[in-house]
Amino acid sequence: MHLDAHLFGFGLAASLILASGNAVAKQEWKFQINVNAGDDEYRIAQEWARSVGEKTNGEITVEVLPTGTIVGNNETLDAVGAGIIQGHITDPGYFSGKNPAFAVYGNMVGAWSGPAPFLDYMRNAGGEAGYNLLVEPYNVHLIRAGAVGAEALISKRKIETLDDLKGLKVRAPEGMVSNIFKLVGAAPVNLPTSEVYTGLEKGVIDAADYTVFSTNYQQGYHKYAPFAVYPGFHSMPMKDISVNKALWDALTPEQQKILEDSVDAFTEQLVTDLRKKDDEQVAVAKQKGDVTLTSLTEDELRKFRQSARDEWARWRERSPQAKEAVDSIQAYLQDKGML
Repeated sequence: MHLDAHLFGFGLAASLILASGNAVAKQEWKFQINVNAGDDEYRIAQEWARSVGEKTNGEITVEVLPTGTIVGNNETLDAVGAGIIQGHITDPGYFSGKNPAFAVYGNMVGAWSGPAPFLDYMRNAGGEAGYNLLVEPYNVHLIRAGAVGAEALISKRKIETLDDLKGLKVRAPEGMVSNIFKLVGAAPVNLPTSEVYTGLEKGVIDAADYTVFSTNYQQGYHKYAPFAVYPGFHSMPMKDISVNKALWDALTPEQQKILEDSVDAFTEQLVTDLRKKDDEQVAVAKQKGDVTLTSLTEDELRKFRQSARDEWARWRERSPQAKEAVDSIQAYLQDKGML
């Protein structure tokens, strides 16, 4: 990444330690998030930023910038480490080119059917410690892992079991998602998100792995895909809420605790608000009768995870950190009876 000298100087100036001892006074941080300014995630992130200023009595103020404001989504890790921006709220999958372990932590497809077990793993079963071993060499520290909930799967035909996926032309991004759909008999098609609607309309695809139900419904995808698996079962992306490590290390333990607690509250609001919006749109769809909703049983979910394990095994061999991440997640799933 080319580091603009002016921005680099600005980042360094913003990260000066201004108080004596280990305390940091009047920090002004810029965080870049990987969503647009009009998205619900951006609104909730702004509310989180305001809460940080209030809870630290103005010692730390955070400005959240929408996607692409200063650097590209795949450049924010380097930008945070260099002090160009002080933090980011993002999907770790953008950094899988640096290490495949980012993709494993970011969205180990099929592992998580919702945010609760994922957050329990990250917070209480070693996930955050493992992730920090991955990012701290970049001078970045994960404050806390977040999540937004499982994505829906919209389709032209009803999906109630894995057998219903056989032969289905599913829009899915290349990589783990696409490979796992292929393992269960679907026919993945790589399309950009901008072509999902026309792809469904023209029959290029029969189904789509594309964000949460409320977004799918509000954008009218049900006109050509009147079935939806809800809640989703295949894709549950992580939100990485991280800060420059030098800044983090200079904070007092009290300030660090405030930030950790604030991110926990932020994550809870993300999950709750987005699920509420999903539920509202589900109610509208049910009232209108223009979408048929189905869900997979726990036995079917377990079968899907078992099928996904072949793909997990391939990612496991791609780096020592990916091996550690896959082994750790599988151990958690087995301990919880999810495999």
